[in-house]
Amino acid sequence: MAVMTYREALNLALREEMKRDDRVFVIGEEVGLYEGAYKVTQGLLKEFGPRRIVDTPIAESGFTGVGIGAAMTGLRPVVEMMTFNFALLALDQIVNSAAKMNYMSGGQFNVPIVIRGPGGPAHQLAAQHSQSMEVYFYHVPGLKVVRPSTPMDAKGLLKSAIRDDNPVIFIESETLYNIKGEVPEDPDFVIPLGQAAVRREGADVTVVAYMGMMYRAMEAAEELEKDGISVEIVDPRTLMPMDTETILASVRKTHRVVVVEAGAGFAGMGSEIAAEIQEAAFDDLDAPVERVTGVPAPMPYARNLEKAKTPSKERIVEAIRRVCYQDGNGSH
Repeated sequence: MAVMTYREALNLALREEMKRDDRVFVIGEEVGLYEGAYKVTQGLLKEFGPRRIVDTPIAESGFTGVGIGAAMTGLRPVVEMMTFNFALLALDQIVNSAAKMNYMSGGQFNVPIVIRGPGGPAHQLAAQHSQSMEVYFYHVPGLKVVRPSTPMDAKGLLKSAIRDDNPVIFIESETLYNIKGEVPEDPDFVIPLGQAAVRREGADVTVVAYMGMMYRAMEAAEELEKDGISVEIVDPRTLMPMDTETILASVRKTHRVVVVEAGAGFAGMGSEIAAEIQEAAFDDLDAPVERVTGVPAPMPYARNLEKAKTPSKERIVEAIRRVCYQDGNGSH
């Protein structure tokens, strides 16, 4: 195991897959000469050359369409969105072409494309650059949606996404690029898509959270441990397909659930997870499913307002106490 940042783990995954398979190439804005807006593609142009690390104009619909066409002819493109907010400009290509081509061609065309880049709350990037975009994609049949929370996940899941024959939406987080963790250096190490991870074992309540919210949930769990509340944390990692079995197994153990997401709550990820739990494990619940979500407002630029919009450790603690029927003094 090596200790590396989330950014370095993504870079290693790209480098390994490009060495392993010469059909893999990267295309996007500033991926080459500038080495990536967030330096995920650092060193790749020098190693692989401009035919496989392709700088583009600012034209998301155009270069995403180029990627989809390349995938249909047998290549395996990785399309970088400088930020996933810009994927809005390529929604027609992603939703109407990439997601549906296999179905509409009767299985004649696969579209093995990965569309990756950062999304969700960032560091004061305001309303147009801080949206949690996964909701736009996870209910589109034909797309897989991945949100890796740790450096190990970043490497293992990106490698699986590149090898997958389906279009994969791979949303990273600007706030996680510098976090460090252990990452296997084995070039054959992959994490299968559709497998959740139990990040923390607990007995009293299950918290389902991913990306930055998983780290807030960890902080909440450590605080509540002092009061004797044992929190289990499940990270879905892949949102589509969702590993509901791991989530349900945890719910049947703890009998209480809090779902945390940075995006606005209405029709969000938490709504879907709550519905799955209600349908499959209603009789196992000792309390209603709680959701902690972002405030349904545009992301403000001001740091204090940005924090107010995004779920905090304190809000997660309050939700956990509610499902455990405890007030702040630890009494029932």
